[in-house]
Amino acid sequence: MSRVLVTGGAGTIGAAVVRRLLSDPRFEVRVSDQRAAPGWMREGCEVHTGDLRELDQARAATRGCEAVIHLAAIVGGIGNFHKLPHTLTEVNNALYNAVVRAALEEQVERFVYVSSSMVFERATEYPTTEEHIWTCPVPRSAYGFSKLTGEVYVRAAHEEHGFPYTICRPFNAYGPGEMPEDEPGIAHMVPDVIKKCLTLPEGAPLPIFGDGTQTRTLTHIDDIADGIVTALASPAALHEDFNVSASEELTVAEIARVIWTACGRDPGAFALEHLPTYPVDVVRRWPSVEKAQRLLGWEARIGVQDGVAATVEWLRGTLPA
Repeated sequence: MSRVLVTGGAGTIGAAVVRRLLSDPRFEVRVSDQRAAPGWMREGCEVHTGDLRELDQARAATRGCEAVIHLAAIVGGIGNFHKLPHTLTEVNNALYNAVVRAALEEQVERFVYVSSSMVFERATEYPTTEEHIWTCPVPRSAYGFSKLTGEVYVRAAHEEHGFPYTICRPFNAYGPGEMPEDEPGIAHMVPDVIKKCLTLPEGAPLPIFGDGTQTRTLTHIDDIADGIVTALASPAALHEDFNVSASEELTVAEIARVIWTACGRDPGAFALEHLPTYPVDVVRRWPSVEKAQRLLGWEARIGVQDGVAATVEWLRGTLPA
Protein backbone atom coordinates (compact mmCIF):
# COMPACT_ATOMS: atom_id res chain seq x y z
CA MET A 1 0.00 0.00 0.00
CA SER A 2 1.22 3.48 -0.88
CA ARG A 3 0.83 6.52 1.37
CA VAL A 4 -0.12 9.62 -0.64
CA LEU A 5 0.15 13.19 0.62
CA VAL A 6 -2.52 15.50 -0.77
CA THR A 7 -1.58 19.13 -0.20
CA GLY A 8 -4.60 21.42 -0.18
CA GLY A 9 -6.72 18.34 0.46
CA ALA A 10 -9.50 20.29 2.20
CA GLY A 11 -10.21 22.33 -0.94
CA THR A 12 -12.85 21.54 -3.54
CA ILE A 13 -10.68 19.53 -5.93
CA GLY A 14 -8.52 18.29 -3.05
CA ALA A 15 -11.51 16.76 -1.27
CA ALA A 16 -12.61 15.04 -4.48
CA VAL A 17 -9.08 13.63 -4.92
CA VAL A 18 -9.07 12.39 -1.32
CA ARG A 19 -12.43 10.67 -1.80
CA ARG A 20 -11.15 9.02 -4.97
CA LEU A 21 -7.95 7.82 -3.24
CA LEU A 22 -9.92 6.43 -0.28
CA SER A 23 -12.03 4.38 -2.67
CA ASP A 24 -8.90 2.53 -3.82
CA PRO A 25 -7.40 -0.01 -1.36
CA ARG A 26 -3.94 0.60 -2.83
CA PHE A 27 -3.68 3.96 -1.08
CA GLU A 28 -3.43 5.42 2.40
CA VAL A 29 -3.99 9.16 2.50
CA ARG A 30 -2.39 12.02 4.40
CA VAL A 31 -3.94 15.46 3.95
CA SER A 32 -2.07 18.70 4.58
CA ASP A 33 -4.06 21.93 4.72
CA GLN A 34 -4.33 25.01 6.90
CA ARG A 35 -8.11 24.78 6.64
CA ALA A 36 -10.05 22.46 8.92
CA ALA A 37 -10.59 19.02 7.41
CA PRO A 38 -14.22 17.79 7.45
CA GLY A 39 -15.16 14.93 9.75
CA TRP A 40 -15.17 12.23 7.06
CA MET A 41 -11.64 13.22 6.09
CA ARG A 42 -10.35 13.17 9.66
CA GLU A 43 -11.87 9.70 10.12
CA GLY A 44 -10.40 8.24 6.92
CA CYS A 45 -7.04 10.03 6.65
CA GLU A 46 -4.05 11.19 8.59
CA VAL A 47 -4.29 14.98 8.78
CA HIS A 48 -1.37 17.39 8.94
CA THR A 49 -2.12 21.03 9.70
CA GLY A 50 0.62 23.51 8.94
CA ASP A 51 1.95 26.18 6.62
CA LEU A 52 3.59 24.33 3.74
CA ARG A 53 5.53 27.44 2.75
CA GLU A 54 7.77 26.58 5.71
CA LEU A 55 10.27 23.88 4.78
CA ASP A 56 10.06 22.17 8.19
CA GLN A 57 6.29 21.86 7.82
CA ALA A 58 6.62 20.61 4.26
CA ARG A 59 9.14 18.00 5.42
CA ALA A 60 6.85 16.86 8.24
CA ALA A 61 3.90 16.56 5.86
CA THR A 62 5.90 14.60 3.27
CA ARG A 63 7.87 12.30 5.57
CA GLY A 64 6.89 8.66 5.07
CA CYS A 65 4.87 9.29 1.90
CA GLU A 66 5.65 7.50 -1.34
CA ALA A 67 3.74 10.03 -3.44
CA VAL A 68 2.57 13.65 -3.34
CA ILE A 69 -0.36 15.27 -5.12
CA HIS A 70 0.32 18.99 -4.89
CA LEU A 71 -2.88 21.04 -4.97
CA ALA A 72 -2.17 23.66 -2.30
CA ALA A 73 -2.38 27.11 -3.90
CA ILE A 74 -4.33 30.33 -3.96
CA VAL A 75 -7.00 29.76 -6.59
CA GLY A 76 -10.43 31.16 -7.40
CA GLY A 77 -12.27 32.84 -10.21
CA ILE A 78 -11.29 35.52 -12.67
CA GLY A 79 -11.85 38.32 -10.14
CA ASN A 80 -9.47 36.70 -7.67
CA PHE A 81 -6.71 36.61 -10.29
CA HIS A 82 -6.95 40.36 -10.75
CA LYS A 83 -7.54 41.27 -7.10
CA LEU A 84 -4.62 39.33 -5.59
CA PRO A 85 -1.91 39.03 -8.26
CA HIS A 86 1.07 39.54 -5.98
CA THR A 87 -0.36 37.55 -3.08
CA LEU A 88 -1.05 34.47 -5.18
CA THR A 89 2.33 34.68 -6.90
CA GLU A 90 4.15 35.02 -3.57
CA VAL A 91 2.22 32.22 -1.87
CA ASN A 92 2.24 29.77 -4.75
CA ASN A 93 5.97 30.21 -5.41
CA ALA A 94 6.76 29.78 -1.71
CA LEU A 95 4.79 26.53 -1.79
CA TYR A 96 6.81 25.28 -4.77
CA ASN A 97 10.05 26.10 -3.01
CA ALA A 98 9.21 24.16 0.13
CA VAL A 99 7.02 21.31 -1.14
CA VAL A 100 9.25 20.36 -4.08
CA ARG A 101 12.35 20.58 -1.88
CA ALA A 102 10.75 18.37 0.76
CA ALA A 103 9.68 15.83 -1.87
CA LEU A 104 13.23 15.74 -3.20
CA GLU A 105 14.69 15.21 0.26
CA GLU A 106 12.16 12.49 1.11
CA GLN A 107 12.78 10.80 -2.26
CA VAL A 108 9.12 10.38 -3.16
CA GLU A 109 8.37 7.93 -5.95
CA ARG A 110 5.89 10.20 -7.74
CA PHE A 111 5.08 13.91 -7.48
CA VAL A 112 1.87 14.93 -9.21
CA TYR A 113 1.75 18.68 -9.76
CA VAL A 114 -1.78 19.94 -10.36
CA SER A 115 -1.34 22.86 -12.71
CA SER A 116 -4.14 24.75 -14.48
CA SER A 117 -5.69 25.38 -17.86
CA MET A 118 -4.64 29.01 -17.28
CA VAL A 119 -1.14 28.11 -18.50
CA PHE A 120 -2.90 28.10 -21.90
CA GLU A 121 -4.73 31.40 -21.41
CA ARG A 122 -3.17 32.76 -24.64
CA ALA A 123 -3.40 29.53 -26.63
CA THR A 124 -3.42 29.70 -30.42
CA GLU A 125 -4.03 25.97 -31.10
CA TYR A 126 -7.44 24.28 -30.81
CA PRO A 127 -8.08 21.77 -29.53
CA THR A 128 -5.07 22.66 -27.39
CA THR A 129 -2.58 19.80 -27.07
CA GLU A 130 -0.07 19.34 -24.27
CA GLU A 131 2.74 20.00 -26.76
CA HIS A 132 1.41 23.53 -27.27
CA ILE A 133 2.95 24.46 -23.90
CA TRP A 134 6.28 24.92 -25.70
CA THR A 135 4.94 27.45 -28.24
CA CYS A 136 2.01 29.01 -26.39
CA PRO A 137 2.56 32.68 -25.48
CA VAL A 138 3.37 33.22 -21.81
CA PRO A 139 0.28 33.82 -19.65
CA ARG A 140 -0.57 37.45 -19.06
CA SER A 141 -2.24 36.87 -15.69
CA ALA A 142 -0.17 36.44 -12.54
CA TYR A 143 -2.16 33.30 -11.74
CA GLY A 144 -1.49 31.67 -15.11
CA PHE A 145 2.17 32.58 -14.82
CA SER A 146 2.39 31.20 -11.28
CA LYS A 147 0.88 27.86 -12.36
CA LEU A 148 3.27 27.70 -15.31
CA THR A 149 6.09 28.41 -12.85
CA GLY A 150 5.13 25.26 -10.95
CA GLU A 151 5.52 23.26 -14.14
CA VAL A 152 8.98 24.76 -14.61
CA TYR A 153 9.88 23.85 -11.01
CA VAL A 154 9.06 20.15 -11.35
CA ARG A 155 10.68 19.83 -14.78
CA ALA A 156 13.81 21.58 -13.49
CA ALA A 157 13.96 19.27 -10.47
CA HIS A 158 13.72 16.32 -12.83
CA GLU A 159 16.46 17.61 -15.12
CA GLU A 160 18.87 18.25 -12.24
CA HIS A 161 17.91 15.55 -9.74
CA GLY A 162 15.84 12.96 -11.62
CA PHE A 163 12.66 14.11 -9.83
CA PRO A 164 9.76 11.73 -10.70
CA TYR A 165 6.94 14.09 -11.72
CA THR A 166 3.62 14.10 -13.53
CA ILE A 167 1.76 17.29 -14.48
CA CYS A 168 -2.05 17.38 -14.58
CA ARG A 169 -3.92 20.41 -15.90
CA PRO A 170 -7.61 20.52 -14.90
CA PHE A 171 -9.92 22.52 -17.14
CA ASN A 172 -12.83 24.54 -15.73
CA ALA A 173 -13.47 22.51 -12.59
CA TYR A 174 -16.96 22.62 -11.10
CA GLY A 175 -19.09 20.53 -8.80
CA PRO A 176 -20.39 20.25 -5.24
CA GLY A 177 -18.04 21.70 -2.66
CA GLU A 178 -17.24 25.20 -3.94
CA MET A 179 -19.30 28.01 -2.46
CA PRO A 180 -20.00 31.25 -4.32
CA GLU A 181 -18.61 34.47 -2.88
CA ASP A 182 -20.42 37.71 -2.13
CA GLU A 183 -18.35 39.47 -4.78
CA PRO A 184 -18.91 38.04 -8.28
CA GLY A 185 -15.77 36.72 -9.97
CA ILE A 186 -13.94 35.69 -6.80
CA ALA A 187 -15.23 32.13 -6.98
CA HIS A 188 -15.51 30.21 -10.26
CA MET A 189 -18.28 30.78 -12.78
CA VAL A 190 -20.57 27.84 -12.00
CA PRO A 191 -21.23 28.52 -8.28
CA ASP A 192 -21.45 32.26 -8.96
CA VAL A 193 -24.05 31.83 -11.69
CA ILE A 194 -26.01 29.23 -9.72
CA LYS A 195 -26.28 31.66 -6.81
CA LYS A 196 -27.49 34.39 -9.16
CA CYS A 197 -30.07 32.10 -10.75
CA LEU A 198 -31.39 31.01 -7.35
CA THR A 199 -31.72 34.58 -6.04
CA LEU A 200 -32.60 36.76 -9.06
CA PRO A 201 -36.00 38.45 -8.98
CA GLU A 202 -38.50 37.19 -11.55
CA GLY A 203 -38.01 38.90 -14.89
CA ALA A 204 -34.46 40.05 -14.14
CA PRO A 205 -31.71 39.20 -16.66
CA LEU A 206 -28.78 37.03 -15.60
CA PRO A 207 -25.54 39.04 -15.25
CA ILE A 208 -22.42 37.53 -16.82
CA PHE A 209 -18.98 38.93 -17.56
CA GLY A 210 -18.35 39.74 -21.23
CA ASP A 211 -20.44 39.08 -24.32
CA GLY A 212 -20.95 35.38 -23.62
CA THR A 213 -19.10 34.12 -26.68
CA GLN A 214 -16.05 33.08 -24.63
CA THR A 215 -15.81 29.29 -24.48
CA ARG A 216 -15.07 26.92 -21.63
CA THR A 217 -14.83 23.14 -21.19
CA LEU A 218 -16.58 22.38 -17.91
CA THR A 219 -15.13 19.35 -16.13
CA HIS A 220 -16.72 17.85 -13.04
CA ILE A 221 -14.47 17.61 -9.98
CA ASP A 222 -15.08 13.86 -9.70
CA ASP A 223 -13.79 13.38 -13.25
CA ILE A 224 -10.79 15.59 -12.49
CA ALA A 225 -10.05 13.61 -9.33
CA ASP A 226 -10.28 10.34 -11.23
CA GLY A 227 -7.92 11.64 -13.91
CA ILE A 228 -5.37 12.80 -11.34
CA VAL A 229 -5.39 9.50 -9.44
CA THR A 230 -5.24 7.54 -12.70
CA ALA A 231 -2.15 9.52 -13.69
CA LEU A 232 -0.61 9.02 -10.25
CA ALA A 233 -0.92 5.25 -10.53
CA SER A 234 0.15 4.90 -14.17
CA PRO A 235 3.75 4.12 -15.16
CA ALA A 236 2.94 5.73 -18.53
CA ALA A 237 2.37 9.08 -16.81
CA LEU A 238 5.90 9.39 -15.42
CA HIS A 239 7.55 12.59 -16.66
CA GLU A 240 4.47 13.44 -18.76
CA ASP A 241 1.87 16.20 -18.73
CA PHE A 242 -1.86 15.77 -19.29
CA ASN A 243 -4.91 17.89 -19.94
CA VAL A 244 -7.45 16.53 -17.45
CA SER A 245 -10.68 17.66 -18.98
CA ALA A 246 -14.00 16.91 -20.57
CA SER A 247 -14.15 17.48 -24.33
CA GLU A 248 -17.31 19.54 -24.90
CA GLU A 249 -16.62 23.18 -25.72
CA LEU A 250 -19.48 25.51 -24.69
CA THR A 251 -19.87 29.25 -24.78
CA VAL A 252 -20.33 31.08 -21.50
CA ALA A 253 -23.83 32.00 -22.68
CA GLU A 254 -24.62 28.32 -23.32
CA ILE A 255 -23.31 27.37 -19.87
CA ALA A 256 -25.41 30.14 -18.32
CA ARG A 257 -28.51 28.74 -20.05
CA VAL A 258 -27.76 25.22 -18.75
CA ILE A 259 -27.45 26.59 -15.20
CA TRP A 260 -30.60 28.73 -15.61
CA THR A 261 -32.64 25.70 -16.63
CA ALA A 262 -31.14 23.45 -13.93
CA CYS A 263 -32.17 26.03 -11.33
CA GLY A 264 -35.78 25.67 -12.44
CA ARG A 265 -36.07 29.05 -14.11
CA ASP A 266 -38.42 29.49 -17.07
CA PRO A 267 -36.37 28.72 -20.22
CA GLY A 268 -38.45 31.23 -22.17
CA ALA A 269 -37.47 34.01 -19.76
CA PHE A 270 -33.72 33.45 -20.17
CA ALA A 271 -31.94 36.74 -20.81
CA LEU A 272 -28.41 37.98 -20.18
CA GLU A 273 -27.02 41.21 -18.80
CA HIS A 274 -23.50 41.69 -20.12
CA LEU A 275 -21.13 43.18 -17.56
CA PRO A 276 -17.71 44.61 -18.39
CA THR A 277 -15.15 41.83 -18.16
CA TYR A 278 -11.60 41.80 -16.79
CA PRO A 279 -8.35 42.65 -18.59
CA VAL A 280 -7.57 38.93 -18.78
CA ASP A 281 -10.61 36.89 -19.78
CA VAL A 282 -9.73 33.84 -21.85
CA VAL A 283 -11.58 33.97 -25.15
CA ARG A 284 -11.43 30.26 -25.92
CA ARG A 285 -10.68 27.19 -23.83
CA TRP A 286 -10.90 23.83 -25.57
CA PRO A 287 -8.26 21.21 -24.80
CA SER A 288 -7.26 18.09 -26.65
CA VAL A 289 -7.87 15.03 -24.46
CA GLU A 290 -6.30 12.52 -26.85
CA LYS A 291 -3.10 12.07 -24.85
CA ALA A 292 -4.88 11.04 -21.65
CA GLN A 293 -7.05 8.65 -23.62
CA ARG A 294 -4.06 7.13 -25.39
CA LEU A 295 -1.55 6.84 -22.53
CA LEU A 296 -3.84 6.47 -19.54
CA GLY A 297 -7.01 5.02 -21.01
CA TRP A 298 -8.83 7.83 -19.22
CA GLU A 299 -11.65 10.14 -20.22
CA ALA A 300 -14.22 12.28 -18.43
CA ARG A 301 -17.62 10.63 -17.97
CA ILE A 302 -19.94 13.15 -16.29
CA GLY A 303 -21.95 15.24 -18.77
CA VAL A 304 -22.49 18.95 -18.20
CA GLN A 305 -26.28 18.65 -17.83
CA ASP A 306 -26.05 15.99 -15.11
CA GLY A 307 -23.08 17.58 -13.38
CA VAL A 308 -24.62 21.05 -13.23
CA ALA A 309 -27.95 19.64 -11.99
CA ALA A 310 -26.18 17.84 -9.13
CA THR A 311 -24.22 20.99 -8.27
CA VAL A 312 -27.40 23.07 -8.22
CA GLU A 313 -29.05 20.64 -5.82
CA TRP A 314 -26.02 20.69 -3.53
CA LEU A 315 -25.87 24.48 -3.46
CA ARG A 316 -29.62 24.80 -3.06
CA GLY A 317 -29.32 22.82 0.16
CA THR A 318 -26.24 24.70 1.33
CA LEU A 319 -26.90 28.40 0.66
CA PRO A 320 -28.69 30.39 3.37
CA ALA A 321 -32.44 30.60 2.80
